[in-house]
Amino acid sequence: MSGPFILFFVFAIIAVIGAILLIVAREPIHSALSLIMVMVALAALYLLLGAEFIAAVQIIVYGGAVMVLFVFVIMLLNAGVEERTNFSKLATFGGVPLALALGGIIAAAIWRSSGHLPPPAASGAMSSTRELSMLLFSTFVYPFELTSFLILVAILGAIVLAQREN
Repeated sequence: MSGPFILFFVFAIIAVIGAILLIVAREPIHSALSLIMVMVALAALYLLLGAEFIAAVQIIVYGGAVMVLFVFVIMLLNAGVEERTNFSKLATFGGVPLALALGGIIAAAIWRSSGHLPPPAASGAMSSTRELSMLLFSTFVYPFELTSFLILVAILGAIVLAQREN
């Protein structure tokens, strides 16, 4: 076994544990912290794949900006401990078999792939962060700025919705 192979399994296990903690956490802030753990583990997996730009974006955008927004909304709404209820019959009789079927389909797809890797990207594909950034800030500058404006509007909407009437 090689080093990257071992690191892959370590970060994959961290991501799965973080996802499970995200679901079972009773406090919303603990769920947000678990989601940050998943995002950092995914960024490490992207680094192992050689996608440095996507790993950096994963940390900066998802691990940083989006999680700060989640924590900000959690604090604004003053969300406390979640109330637990029993599983509904729909979740027990519908969700569990569907989850098992989905797991079986995924296992069958992995088994059929038999470890074959997809072919490498074509030679004309984006290969460096510099080329990607030049394309982002020249050809796609308007969609990029529109996205930042949309995020700003979402933050303002969350603040307006969270305000209490005095």
